[in-house]
Amino acid sequence: MAPAIRTEDLTKDYAIGFWRKRPYRALDRLTIDVAPGEVFGFLGPNGAGKTTTLKLLMQLIYPTSGRAEILGRPVGDVTMKRRIGYLAENPYFYDYLTAEELLTYFAGLFGYRDPERRRRVSALLDQVGIGVERRMQLRKFSKGMLQRVGIAQALINEPEVVFFDEPMSGLDPLGRREVRSLILGLRNRGCTVFFSSHILADAEALCSRVAILARGRLMTTGRLTDLFAFEIRGWELVVADLGREVLDRLPAAVQRATPISEGRYALDLSLAEPPERVLSELVAAGARLVSLNPVRDTLEDFFMKHVAEAGGRQEVGGRRQETGDRR
Repeated sequence: MAPAIRTEDLTKDYAIGFWRKRPYRALDRLTIDVAPGEVFGFLGPNGAGKTTTLKLLMQLIYPTSGRAEILGRPVGDVTMKRRIGYLAENPYFYDYLTAEELLTYFAGLFGYRDPERRRRVSALLDQVGIGVERRMQLRKFSKGMLQRVGIAQALINEPEVVFFDEPMSGLDPLGRREVRSLILGLRNRGCTVFFSSHILADAEALCSRVAILARGRLMTTGRLTDLFAFEIRGWELVVADLGREVLDRLPAAVQRATPISEGRYALDLSLAEPPERVLSELVAAGARLVSLNPVRDTLEDFFMKHVAEAGGRQEVGGRRQETGDRR
């Protein structure tokens, strides 16, 4: 099956400086494939080149070299653009339109006509959690509410591929949960979702595969199950109703006991003994199990390791340059 998104040696240089221009590489020979119907996380710290990549895919800027395809077509193909959606990191809309008017306008651009257009607009605003505010002017919206409207406009044409640049930006915990649910819903209907983020918990919760970008270069890419194939370092056991007398004679496998609240403790267990044995001793003494979790490397650990490996310098045009902040 052909990839939904493909880049091959995609590179972007900028000329920086005033009197004597010099090249500055924002993206360095990026090659990735994204399969149809998957949620693909494009991860990296601020300035890694994530937004540069998305702007190249949207043809808001043009590459220095390399190529990219979406749905098997070059990124400049107009017919392909009708089949995709895009949310910018900081969406900006005309202040004096209402959310309803804005989406009605975009739906019209894609050929929707009443009553289907009204139905589509109303359903999307419901989906992103915009209620009676839909008739308020956008200049009165908070950043989080504008983000919700931006997500709705990215979905107005029922895209086959949707690109989100930091979709959780400005959202409260409830909003983040709703957007996660929305992304999983898109995946379930076969839509390909490509989103950039520096919030690693979002990728852990949503993505089947991720790519890690640092200082314009692809560090690694793969399935989360492969990236997380690390040995368990220990166990975290949380118990309640742990009496003082039991706490004073904990098994040797308990390396540390951290109090959480009255009678509730987080116990760090070594691999010296099976956690079931420790747990059975504690339960026999009157304690109650709350949770038992393996301690292993997370995506954040993996992310930090590869960012550190990128170093602080990179080559451009045969010369070495200090890297700075870039989007």
